Amino acid sequence: MEVPLWFALAAIGYLGCKLIRPPLWLVLVLLLGGYLIADSLLAPVIDTAVK
Repeated sequence: MEVPLWFALAAIGYLGCKLIRPPLWLVLVLLLGGYLIADSLLAPVIDTAVK
């Protein structure tokens, strides 16, 4: 099953907000960091881990 990275990040952010209730700024930083890492040299590693 192939899951798009943006969908996985959104699902993790949503579940994290519902279950753990972290500050909103922390969720936004983690989502932005995930987006930036996806466009870096680590993208192939993340792609194989998600697939």
